[in-house]
Amino acid sequence: MDDNAAYLQRLEALRAGVDRRLAELAPRPGTAPDRLVEAVRYALLAPGKRFRPMLTLLTASQFGAAESVALDTACAFEMVHASSLILDDLPSMDNAGLRRGLPTIHRAYDEATAILAGVGLLNQAYAVIAADPHLTGELRAEIAGRIAQSVGFSGLIAGQARDLFDRDQLRDLPSIDRLNHEKTGVLIMAAAQSGARIAGASDAAVAAVGEFGWRAGLAFQICDDLIDAEGSAESAGKDVGQDAGMTTAVSLLGVEGARAAMEAHLAAGQAALDSVGGCDLVAGYVGRLFAGRKAAA
Repeated sequence: MDDNAAYLQRLEALRAGVDRRLAELAPRPGTAPDRLVEAVRYALLAPGKRFRPMLTLLTASQFGAAESVALDTACAFEMVHASSLILDDLPSMDNAGLRRGLPTIHRAYDEATAILAGVGLLNQAYAVIAADPHLTGELRAEIAGRIAQSVGFSGLIAGQARDLFDRDQLRDLPSIDRLNHEKTGVLIMAAAQSGARIAGASDAAVAAVGEFGWRAGLAFQICDDLIDAEGSAESAGKDVGQDAGMTTAVSLLGVEGARAAMEAHLAAGQAALDSVGGCDLVAGYVGRLFAGRKAAA
């Protein structure tokens, strides 16, 4: 088996391990009302890339930790991400009908169940961190704090509020970057940095990983904007055309300009990783992921 095939096999094994552990950590029938449990499992276990948990695992491994040590933390980040998707898709928010190739949870069940599932999943993430036997008490507190910060008033919640209330005020690229960082980048940063911290990486390495996560988040969102403008619901697995009439990197820079901005963020992120040895596991994974997303765009 060549090195590339072995690496791809490793990535698939890690992703499958995340899926198995998520199924174990998700609420089971009988632990809460059946309809709520079904909805949570529908949202959390739907097929997905598991981008954030994969970053946690690969970053932890990159800096010398066993991947199993970071697995529950990785799953907690996927729970936060799934929670944010449920809430973002609500009729009062983005009013989306399709997510990961399936009807959104408020369409498959109902809006009240979706709200309860989203809030429940967010709280389950904190419970998973609090109970993680692989982490010291200090690390549990730090990672819980990183999650809280990435969700709260300088993260996902602030970004969604800005998207709802301030969208007509977004006129330039720095404003768009701020919105995209809050809605996407902060959780990616936290997932990657948590993996580095679990491995005992240096402060310089944690900072470099954070820079990489920030840049990857901005590139990820620009790629999403390109898919929204040019892709199809079938290839994206979610609604497209949602940004029509909104200011995005694509509307500001045009398609080619947006692609150039995305590539610049990816290059800057790689430069940050190069400053601490290149992080080939992390860089290789993200490079492959973006190659697939660029094809969809």
